[in-house]
Amino acid sequence: MKRFSVVLIFVAFMAGTLIFYSFQDFLYPPAPALSQTRIVRIQSGMGLRQITRLLTEAGIIRDPNKFMLLSWWKGVGKKIQWGDFELSTGLPPTVILDYLITGKTMLKRITIPEGFTLKQIADRLIQENIVSGPDFISAAWDENWLAELGVDGASLEGYLFPDTYLFHRGMSVKAIQKMMVKRFQEIYKLCQGADSDWSPLGLTRYQIVTLASVVEKETGIPEERPLIASVFYNRLKKGMLLQSDPTVIYGIKNFAGDLTRKHLETPTLYNTYTRPGLPAGPIANPGEAALRAVLHPTASDYYYFVSRNDGSHYFSRTLQEHNRAVARYQHKGEGL
Repeated sequence: MKRFSVVLIFVAFMAGTLIFYSFQDFLYPPAPALSQTRIVRIQSGMGLRQITRLLTEAGIIRDPNKFMLLSWWKGVGKKIQWGDFELSTGLPPTVILDYLITGKTMLKRITIPEGFTLKQIADRLIQENIVSGPDFISAAWDENWLAELGVDGASLEGYLFPDTYLFHRGMSVKAIQKMMVKRFQEIYKLCQGADSDWSPLGLTRYQIVTLASVVEKETGIPEERPLIASVFYNRLKKGMLLQSDPTVIYGIKNFAGDLTRKHLETPTLYNTYTRPGLPAGPIANPGEAALRAVLHPTASDYYYFVSRNDGSHYFSRTLQEHNRAVARYQHKGEGL
């Protein structure tokens, strides 16, 4: 009996030793002769077993059972983040776990140009594989989400600030939108200056963003924007129609690129040739220069402007002067 106990203890010791060294070998694997990088996408809602299978199939971990045991022992099985992870074969499982629970996902630098519409932003993010499907658009029209963000409009159009961002693939739509709206709020406050209660003509923030989006689409020259803003303010004060082509285009579904007189004469919520005052809402997402121009317009007595066809505009005080400028610079009667 005593001999049997000794044998049993020896067998248990040897088994424990083998398990220990086996686990040590798992925790500290030898460096591979040729390490390879894998992109692993962990999706929201995945459980530990699914994640482990994914890592095993990608060749990141060698023993799924030991990886699950390690995750359980460290108490991090439910703390794994989701997104795209860039992992190398041969990494110690403890390092892999650290990446997964701290959310060290791949970051991608995405630039959203000034004047992009909500749809164009969604398309850019889909193209860059940051978001997928219609979720970005539907969230941008969610009333409860807008209220949570403090956005005073029907959608996020105008409030998604154009800038360069670092996003990771798998990042939630709402996290992206919140980041962009927060950036808008920062820049808007900066443009306001010390007197945050003042605005030209007593316009609300929503109206200022709307007008800034029109100014943004009318010119790509930063120094012209305060002057173009003054033209629109002068027309608003006098009760004149704004007659801005970009607003008409925004209201046309599937615009083909050729603005016609019929378009100008067709009433929509955004047609400022038929609708007095501002369009129904922003027609794009304005940048800092456009917001600053609308909040601090140049004082002028101009009521008209027309493109010189080189990116700049000719400004006029009277309709007669404007008509001469149109005849000089345009062939289709374009311009304000």
